[in-house]
Amino acid sequence: MESTPVNWEALDSLVIDFAKSERLLEESSSSSPLSSPPLSPSSSSISSSSSSSSSSSSSSYRSRLLIRQIRRSVEDGDVDAAVDQLRRHVPAVLDDHRILFRLQKQKFIELLRRGTDRDRDAAIECLRGALAPCALDAYPEAYEEFKHVLLALIFDKEDETSPVASEWSERRRLDLAGLLLSILRAHLHAYDPIFSMTLRYLISIHKVFCSRQGTLSPISDLTERLLFEDRDPPAIPQESLYEAPPFDEIDIQALAHAVELTRQGSVDSLRFAKGDLVQAFQNELCRMKLDLSVLDKLVHEYCVYRGIVESAPNSPPDAVESNGAEETIVDAVDKKGTNVEMRFACEITNKNEDCSTSDVGHQETFYRRLRKSRSYASGQRRRKRWRGRIEKLENAFGSPPETSKQDLKSPVLDISEDDLVEKQDLKSNSSFWNGNNIEDHRYEVILEMRELASKGMAAKVFEEINGVDPEFFSQNPVLLFQLKQVEFLKLVNGGDHAAALKVACNHLGPLAANNQDLLKPLKETLLSLIKPGEDIQRKGTPLPTLATSLQIAMGKRLGIEEPQLMKIMRATLHTHTEWYKLQMCKDRFEQFLKIDYLKEVDVPMRSDATPKTCTDECTNGSSQITTCSSSKVAEDIGSPQFSSGELRSDETAILKVMEFLALPRADAIHLLMQYNGNAEAVIQQIFS
Repeated sequence: MESTPVNWEALDSLVIDFAKSERLLEESSSSSPLSSPPLSPSSSSISSSSSSSSSSSSSSYRSRLLIRQIRRSVEDGDVDAAVDQLRRHVPAVLDDHRILFRLQKQKFIELLRRGTDRDRDAAIECLRGALAPCALDAYPEAYEEFKHVLLALIFDKEDETSPVASEWSERRRLDLAGLLLSILRAHLHAYDPIFSMTLRYLISIHKVFCSRQGTLSPISDLTERLLFEDRDPPAIPQESLYEAPPFDEIDIQALAHAVELTRQGSVDSLRFAKGDLVQAFQNELCRMKLDLSVLDKLVHEYCVYRGIVESAPNSPPDAVESNGAEETIVDAVDKKGTNVEMRFACEITNKNEDCSTSDVGHQETFYRRLRKSRSYASGQRRRKRWRGRIEKLENAFGSPPETSKQDLKSPVLDISEDDLVEKQDLKSNSSFWNGNNIEDHRYEVILEMRELASKGMAAKVFEEINGVDPEFFSQNPVLLFQLKQVEFLKLVNGGDHAAALKVACNHLGPLAANNQDLLKPLKETLLSLIKPGEDIQRKGTPLPTLATSLQIAMGKRLGIEEPQLMKIMRATLHTHTEWYKLQMCKDRFEQFLKIDYLKEVDVPMRSDATPKTCTDECTNGSSQITTCSSSKVAEDIGSPQFSSGELRSDETAILKVMEFLALPRADAIHLLMQYNGNAEAVIQQIFS
């Protein structure tokens, strides 16, 4: 799982879309766009498709906020507040007497729960004026439920053996709140951002895979905190839809096994979505409960690591707003005088050399060079500031509130130590970074090197890193090989074969001689000398992948652990691939959730590479499906091939066994293999 490749640029796009949609970033009219590395062809496609998705998600932010506020009101027992919000903003929901009856019944219980004579009188009035009339036409069982709940007038809420103990249970509150959320989400098309749904889906598959295979999950501590086991109740189909339309069995089974539903549950979900498979899929995914506080922390940590938001969340806002984070830090260093600069220059030189002021004047230090480049870059690309989740319903349907300094700080300071990047002391082999304010520059140094690598400036990256840490590449030989490979191919592409061969002789050859795994890529790289120039761009490690590998390696060297979100994505994408290998079919929802982009890492190194042609097709408003011309996406997803006995089973037979025996796809396939693909024989054998 640790070695699973991931398209981190595609994840960047999803995370940025999520942060914008949930308003986790500080908005400022003077702020320029988010800083991010150049996009690969695949992430260019996801960026363009995410832009339309982002606008849709942003427009539904107010609806999502309203829904969460209504949910909290019901969970707190304040039914009147929930009903008031519904009447003001979504009155059509209350036209459904099934919902109104459940709300009034819960209001009756909450009034009795308070225990005062006044509230008891109000409860009886609620019975007469609202609950009884509603029970007459809500649904067939409503009147019986009405008579049953009357027992709460004589049985105490503390009596766990009473016939109405379940009515008194606070679990009833949670179920009603969840039901309302499911209905309102579909009614308002207020679906969560794609990233949130993708994470739910991948983690749920990861849990199922590990459970069925008896594998210990390396991220169980994270997934248990992030995704809860229980789900919100499903939305109730309209009575007119109780007669099942002729849904395709393929859709029924695909939905059932994608989100762990029974067949009947899948049919009901499709009924509620009026046959729209993607909308039903979204409804079911959003029923899974995520801990938003944990998710926000993971996203914030990732954004800092990737250079999407500022790396100094606790710095004074005024100072950052005035001249940028980098310039503020530079000023702080300069105020301490030249001693820090001299000591830093001394520490990055060879231990046997003397440290003197002439050394500083003679050689421009690595820190000073990076500072200059970052000062220039900061004038053109400034990162966003992290705002955090601030949910106030009074601002949801008006203009966005002005963010105070307290609002900006509190969400960040609340992040626990385990969830943030670990602030470790630097290791002895990188002691040259120690010193006042130097540690604050670790992120900036790493991001600068990643940006250079993403632009293909391999020689510059090697020179800068090797100049301050000669041991870095000796401990990361594969990374050095990949950098020199990029440099070699760039020289070949420019026609300088002599310089390219020099790089191969001095670096690529010796590295491959010490690592047999590098011999094959070395041979393929050398072939570029005799192939046309356009083929050169397809050799070597993709630049975005190389840039991220460099960032991770430098981070470890400087005591910065990679974000926990990266660990989650590696593990869950790996189990997603393995799970669908077991199912012997293609995931029908991976395009919608951008999972195919997250896995698409074998992108050629680009100069003027043309992104793939992708178009977004929307069905029923917010349901988006991406259709690509990529051969990877267009793979045949028909009948699977079986290695055992060269058996080719009919898809209809697989679905028939899944339907009649309520089996997972993999189990149905294995049974069919035993009976030569005869579904009837399998079913007869099981029931005989």
